[in-house]
Amino acid sequence: MERLPEDVVLEILSRLPVTTLVLSKSVCRSWRSIIQSSLLVNKHLLHMAENDPCIIFQIHRPIQDHYYFVDFACYGEGNRSLKKISVSTIHARLVASVNGLLCFCNYSVIHICNPLTRDYVELPMLSRCYGELGILGFGFSPMTREYKVVRILTLGGSQWRSLGMIPYQFIRPQSQVTVNGRLHWISHPGNVTVNNRIISFDLTAEQFQEIPPPDNVTIDRRIFELVVLRGHLCAAVSNISCGLDIWVMKEYNVKESWVKEYMIEGYLPVEFHSMNGRIPFFRSEFRAVCSFRSGKILLERRCKNFVLYDPVHGTFEDFVFERALNRFKMVAHVGSLVSI
Repeated sequence: MERLPEDVVLEILSRLPVTTLVLSKSVCRSWRSIIQSSLLVNKHLLHMAENDPCIIFQIHRPIQDHYYFVDFACYGEGNRSLKKISVSTIHARLVASVNGLLCFCNYSVIHICNPLTRDYVELPMLSRCYGELGILGFGFSPMTREYKVVRILTLGGSQWRSLGMIPYQFIRPQSQVTVNGRLHWISHPGNVTVNNRIISFDLTAEQFQEIPPPDNVTIDRRIFELVVLRGHLCAAVSNISCGLDIWVMKEYNVKESWVKEYMIEGYLPVEFHSMNGRIPFFRSEFRAVCSFRSGKILLERRCKNFVLYDPVHGTFEDFVFERALNRFKMVAHVGSLVSI
């Protein structure tokens, strides 16, 4: 590669899988220098973000804290191959994935890692006091180029900073997504007669703000979830057919831009076909995981099954990995070279 122009080398390398690049660092010093350069790291991240996503699985049973990685970005939506990865966590909760970095929390211990490059950092101990923010968020500010954990800590800093009390109660398990440099959750005001709200946190200004929900949608905490599809903030709401209506905010923070783009009818997985038509649930048990460049949407059911939905033809396909998965936490992930 020494005879090739630098921009050509960067273009070639930026399209390779992260696992290939990590192994290639051992070839020679010049390759290691190129692969660790900020130019390649940023260019590779941009290419991976434009591709189909990857998925990280945190397996809870039969053995806890086993992690697997499936790469749709480099091998397409037909990939069913799971790769075991090493993550240095013990009984930790997977909080979020941002630009290839994972955030974990184990009581008062929080750590960030890149599971593919094995970079790892443990944050200062987190003390919990009555009345303080009871959730964690992890995101990236494109303005300051900083990764932040909410209750706020800028990576590279050594102290937690309190933002004081907030007037929101967040629903558990949290439906947390990151769009436009802002974290988003669903909150409820503690009054059953008032609708729940979508709350954002600006990672640059460090301020909370309400996001207008779609018209004519009651944000019921039992059937409402936030998801990001192709970079857009989306609201997935159970419908009366045991399926999902997915609203897409085409222009961020503009109420009028909400569009009901997907109306997914109820679907009975293969495992229930022998139940003589008796459907064992009365609302959608599906969660929208991610969308592919083909337009298809990957749905997950009860941490057990996967279904690939084709919105053009309105068809479903059981999506079965090469290894059986049971009781897991999963996040859509962008495999990257980002270091901590």
